Amino acid sequence: VQLQASGGGLVQAGGSLRLSCAVSGSIFNINTMGWYRQAPGKERELVASLTIDGSIYYADYVKGRFTLSRDNAKNTVYLQMNNLGPEDTAAYYCAADHANLIQSSLRRAQEYDYWGQGTLVTVSS
Repeated sequence: VQLQASGGGLVQAGGSLRLSCAVSGSIFNINTMGWYRQAPGKERELVASLTIDGSIYYADYVKGRFTLSRDNAKNTVYLQMNNLGPEDTAAYYCAADHANLIQSSLRRAQEYDYWGQGTLVTVSS
C-alpha cells in the first residue's frame, strides 16, 4: 500500500486548504484512513480518521473547522481545512490500516501500518 499526500502550502490565518491522500497498491481491505500532524518539537497527533463503514473521528481542536471525506472511485481521502490558525502549522501525514482504528484506544500513530510522506501546512498570522 502506498500513500501520496499533497495539498499543503502557505496560507494566512482564516484561510483554507484541502489536503489529498491518494492510496494505491494492495488497497483491498484497507479499513481506516487517518490524518496526523506533527509540529516542530511536538508529538505526532491525530487530526481525523475515517473507517470504511463511514465512522468518522475528529480531534476536538479541529471539530467544526476540518472535514474528512473520501472518493472511492479515485481511492483518495480529502481533509478540507477551514478557518486555519497559526496553531495548525505542522507537517500533515496520512495513514492507513487494515483494522478498524476508530476506537479511542486505537488512535495512536503506531497502530497504523502505512504512512504517506508529510505535506507541510504553514499558517501565517
